[in-house]
Order: sequence, then structure tokens, then C-alpha cells
Amino acid sequence: MKRIYIALVVFGTIFFANCQNKTTTEETIVTQEDEHEEDGAKEVELNSAQKKAAGIVMGQLEDKNLTDVIKVNGQTELPPQNQADVTTFLSGTITQILVNIGDRVTKGQVLAIADSPEFIRLQEEYQISKNNLEYLELEYKRQQTLRAENVNSEKTYQKTKSELNIEKSRYQSLTNQLSLLSTNPNSMARTLKIIAPISGNVSSIPIRIGTNIVNGQTLLSLVDNSKIHLDLKIYEKDLPYVHEGQKVSFKLTNINKEEVTATIFSIGKAFEPGTKTVIAHANIDQVPDNLIPGLYVNALVDVGAKTVKALPNEAIIKADGREFIFVSDASEEHGDHFHYKRVEVKTGVKELGYTQVDIVEALPENYSIVTQGAYYLQSHLIKNEGGGGHSH
Repeated sequence: MKRIYIALVVFGTIFFANCQNKTTTEETIVTQEDEHEEDGAKEVELNSAQKKAAGIVMGQLEDKNLTDVIKVNGQTELPPQNQADVTTFLSGTITQILVNIGDRVTKGQVLAIADSPEFIRLQEEYQISKNNLEYLELEYKRQQTLRAENVNSEKTYQKTKSELNIEKSRYQSLTNQLSLLSTNPNSMARTLKIIAPISGNVSSIPIRIGTNIVNGQTLLSLVDNSKIHLDLKIYEKDLPYVHEGQKVSFKLTNINKEEVTATIFSIGKAFEPGTKTVIAHANIDQVPDNLIPGLYVNALVDVGAKTVKALPNEAIIKADGREFIFVSDASEEHGDHFHYKRVEVKTGVKELGYTQVDIVEALPENYSIVTQGAYYLQSHLIKNEGGGGHSH
């Protein structure tokens, strides 16, 4: 009985050991297969049609100044000398409007026409004064000659001289008034021309045909956006690092994705009311045609000269809590097939659409980076993983 018991114990031990070995072998096989699938899931292969549909664009790491900068906000502003309200000091009635909102106009261009009896009377007074002046100049010379010969009285001579000086002043005043209207004083015009005082674009037209105009009334408004600049709010802690001449970069997210640069030309000497910020003014290097006053901007003030390697934000994808890019080795491209390998990276500062990147894996010598289309490649990779197939 004792021998039978020992035999059962030995047999049970061998059977259990065999089961353990089998289990370990199966786990090893499964682990190797998982590792193989994980490694294989890092590469995507596309044909020409897929590549075109994905909009794949290749590029390289770029040098970007993303570290030594101060992040500020502000808005676009137009100096008052580049804005104009078109007015006239005469009354009348609008008969023609020759421009539309948004039209580009030049200084001296006729914007509208008005019938103005007051304008006609002004020209009449000018002509009368001109003729009176000619008469009084001759009369003064005559009285001057008579006075020299002691023929006339001193009183008559002084009266003629006084009348001449008064008429000269009146004539000069009327000449200046007609000059303000950009009118040739020697020609009698029937209508009053409303003239552009600056070059720019028409921003508003509050009048219409038949509008009665009065002295000082705004008839049209003009803006010259070519002189637009930035007003940036600099916080107290950043003031020691901001100086005139520093470069500023910003993007107009509501208009386009192009980076625009500017240069600080003036810094305020007092805090803005109710804030701990000082306004820094920056001239835009190349003003975009569609830039208008009042746009809010987020900008970076360059306070250093250090640069870092960076890529556009859309070149970086996230998966499993890590960040990756896709690279391609030119030597592995064969005809209609293109291979893209997913490579892990470490990221840093993110500003103005770019992200600092450090590549943590070894790359082939002739590599290029997918700067557009990375999300398509990642989706293609996930789709293949979900189907249980190889990423190829």
C-alpha cells in the first residue's frame, strides 16, 4: 500500500511539471508574437494613390527661436495720423457719391459732389474782393503821389491806405478758404467737390444722395492700413527684458497661418490705467493686405538668440501616452511603395505652430520627416492593428 502511494505522488509530480513547462512555453510564444506585432506596428506602407490622398509632405527639423521669448498679447492699432474723417466747412446737398466702402483712394481724389449756394457765394466774394483790391492798389498809389505833392490831406491818404490793407486781408482769407476746398480761386465752379485728405481705403459712408451737409459733419471715413502696428501689453515682471529694436513674431489665426514679424519701436513710460502692464509699440515689417485694426494677437518677443530644433505641431502624434513622428528612408522607397517608420520623440516648448523636438531613436542617414499627413499614417496604423493584420 505504501509503494502504491509513493508511485502516485511521483506520477503527479511529473504530470504537474509537464503542465508547467507547457504553460511557460505557450506564454513565451505568445509574448514573442506580441513583441513581433508591436514592432511591426511601427511601420506603415502606402502606395502612390494612398500617399496622394493623405497629402503627405516631407521636411526636416527646423531651427526655431522658441525658448528665449516672452509671450505677450495685444492688438493691431492704427495711428490717428492714418485715419481721416472727410468733412467740409460749407453747407449744401449731396448730389453724387463716387466711391464705395472698401475702395482704395488717393490723396486729392474727388469722393463726392454737393450743390452748395454757400460755396457759390464764397467764390463771388472772392472775385469782388480781387477786383476791389486791384482798384484800391491803384487808388493808394494815386493818393500817395498826391500826398507827396501835398495836394490831398493826410486823412484821405491814411483812409485809402487803411481800406487797402483791410481788402488785402479779406482777399487773403477768401483765397485760403478756397484753397481748403482744393478749388482754383480763379475759376467759378458750380458744384462743391468733396476731396480725400489722405490716401487709404473708404471705411464708412454715412451720407447718401440728398443728404444735407453742415459745417464739421463727417461725410466719409478713410483709413490707411499700410501703417498699422501692434500695441503689446508687457507685464511688470517682463519689462526688464523688453527693449526697442527687438523682434516680435505673431500669427493671425483668424486670417491665415502665416507668421508675421514686427520690430518694437517705442515702449510706454507709464502703466496702463487699472493694469500692471506697459504698452510696447511695434512696426509690422510687411503688413498683410487683409490686416485690419482691432485684431487681437498672441505674440512672442524675442529676448535671446538661442535656437532649438522644431517641427510643425501637425507632424507630431500621440499614442499610448507617448509622442511620435513618422520618418521615411529614401533608400527604402521602391517604385510605387513608400515606407514610413514611427519614431518616438520628446517634445519641449510649443509656440506659434511649432514644437521643440528631441528624437530619442537612431535614424537612417537619408531620412526625411512627415510634416503633413502624420495623423493619416497613425489612423492607417491603428486600422491595421484593429484588423489583426500587419501594418504593411
